[in-house]
Amino acid sequence: MQLHPLYKRYFKQILTFGIIWLFFGLTYVMLEYGILGKSTLYPATGNQYSPYNSLIMVSTGSFLMGLAQGTIELFWLKRYFINKSFWIKILFKSIFYLFFVLTFLVVITLINNAYLYKASILDPIVKNSLLVFIKKFSFWSVIIYTGIILDIALFYSEIKDYLGNNVLSNYLGKYHKPKQETRIFMFLDMKSSTTIAEKLGHEKYFELLKTYYADMTNAILETSGEVYQYVGDEIVVTWKETPGLYKNNCIHCFRKISEKIDKKRNKYIERFGLVPEFKAGYHVGMVTTGEIGIIKKELIYTGDILNTAARIQAECNTYNSKTLISEKLFNKITEDHGYSFMKIDKLLLEGKKEYIQLYDVVYN
Repeated sequence: MQLHPLYKRYFKQILTFGIIWLFFGLTYVMLEYGILGKSTLYPATGNQYSPYNSLIMVSTGSFLMGLAQGTIELFWLKRYFINKSFWIKILFKSIFYLFFVLTFLVVITLINNAYLYKASILDPIVKNSLLVFIKKFSFWSVIIYTGIILDIALFYSEIKDYLGNNVLSNYLGKYHKPKQETRIFMFLDMKSSTTIAEKLGHEKYFELLKTYYADMTNAILETSGEVYQYVGDEIVVTWKETPGLYKNNCIHCFRKISEKIDKKRNKYIERFGLVPEFKAGYHVGMVTTGEIGIIKKELIYTGDILNTAARIQAECNTYNSKTLISEKLFNKITEDHGYSFMKIDKLLLEGKKEYIQLYDVVYN
């Protein structure tokens, strides 16, 4: 049984926060042990110190703190601040998490001291050790340290959104040397975009595009797709071959986008006076993937497949079709009751001798 792509993404995002916090938690434990060594007391507070207990409590606590931040970030704060600027997000989220960390640190300190003194959390000696800790700079140094961790985790999360899904991991060396891989591409274009832009004006048209692309997000994520490029009113989505063909994810992506836009039909009419229509062209084949650029690095795909997919999409107007796919992709698609295929015409690309057979996708 394969985990749903959207839940898999949620799990990876939350786990990333946990790993970042765990890394810095372990770093803190090592620095602490390097300074205190075999000492049994913290010099600043006089509280008991145990390297083993510190390792267990700090690593467990930091990992749980990371998971908590990741969960809060993913399911609440990120959505609440979605339309705010980058630095506004960082500032207000940092303030919120600072209070969260204070509460968390107080609780974890009480638990740790209760364990060391073999007493109840409410025992006066446990509460007194906490008060001594809070009054010392050592407590606030921990707050500063954890504040840095949460800001690093936040910064990573925000930058990842700006660069796109998997881009940061890809830049860590995966495509430092160009690689050949088989990918599926979908070129999706808004119909009559020039006319719509003239009717709405530049600012309103930009709002339409922003809303339009935002409404596609879940459909792309749910089908394991990756956004390669936004080119004006056109979006290019790509899949690695295996996840793209799994349960025909790539084809279902267009259907899910259509259903989402149709579901919000009334909101589009109310806000923009129209409902955007779109068409898509699909193709599959070998591409070369790699990093390019000096001043600004970018991950790009090169190969005839992209030009072919773009040309297939352009033919949608010729055949009054919403979705056209190449025969090469058609031969890889499994039977599905959600749609059927109609063989139409062959496409001859400029500079090519071989024709490409096209299929129209009819959604049931």
